Amino acid sequence: MAKKSRTKARETTTPGEVGPRQPCPCGSGKRYKACHGAPGGPAATFVNRPFEGLPSECDVIALRELVPAGTAPLTLKDGVTGSGRAVTLCSLLPMAAPAMVRDSGEVWLGLQVQHNFGDPARDLGAVLTKALEQAERGEAGIVGLTGDPGEGPRLQDLVEGGTLDVTVHEGFDYWIADVDDRDGMAAALEQANEAAAPTAKLTSVESAYWTNVGTKEHLRWVMPEPEDRLLDALARLHAAGKDDIAPGSRLVGMFRAHGLLAPVWDLPVGTGPEALEEPAAQYAADLAAALADDAPLTPEERSARNGLANRQLTIR
Repeated sequence: MAKKSRTKARETTTPGEVGPRQPCPCGSGKRYKACHGAPGGPAATFVNRPFEGLPSECDVIALRELVPAGTAPLTLKDGVTGSGRAVTLCSLLPMAAPAMVRDSGEVWLGLQVQHNFGDPARDLGAVLTKALEQAERGEAGIVGLTGDPGEGPRLQDLVEGGTLDVTVHEGFDYWIADVDDRDGMAAALEQANEAAAPTAKLTSVESAYWTNVGTKEHLRWVMPEPEDRLLDALARLHAAGKDDIAPGSRLVGMFRAHGLLAPVWDLPVGTGPEALEEPAAQYAADLAAALADDAPLTPEERSARNGLANRQLTIR
């Protein structure tokens, strides 16, 4: 009798899909097969691209995953509770609060919160709804989400607009900009500011952010194109030697976050964001041309594509 092979069949995934042994994109720290991919588990609620359809989807992802201190005003749709009330989307709130109703009645919604319920847009929608209702009652304070919100509006159902007007702050001083008594938050503010790496949003292209982490500088650029098409285009530029963003820069890989890719370049210390504006605009034009190229990849381009695909890190 022939011996049974001890080699298990390799698990395969399609591009953009999460493998069963990969970390679950919900941020729980578990493998996907033991979390949102578990039989009978919460897989039905997992949304691979939760922010699709939001104004400036790529910037929302950047604020949630890459930018330490950033804000953007949101416009509520007509008919939503509190329509017309000032609402600000924030990268991070004090104590990582999901939302806050300020003394002024303004609502702040925090992005860097991990609820692990499978659909961040639904979770944000639930938190925003609670915060708006609390604001309508005239109650200031923190708003949280203690359990799976179940069915309800997603953030896309509550807000409208074409693009977000993102402001990247040097630190978290905006937390206390409208507070008279600032002494109680001084220690927390100092600690948060010390941990915030200097970051700037490029103005010549969409959703590209420079950051300085001390020993290196990086450019991290969230891109909206489907993963397969984008990888092909990035590979064409890499094979052609057209992916240098600045002298001494290097495309080192990419994040996969909330269904989109964010290529990452290492930059020499001292580069700064201003030096990236013109080459980033040129790269965007070259990328658009590469995205429009339907010709089969050459052997060199296929090799470049494989190398890029192997340098991906899924963070959500």
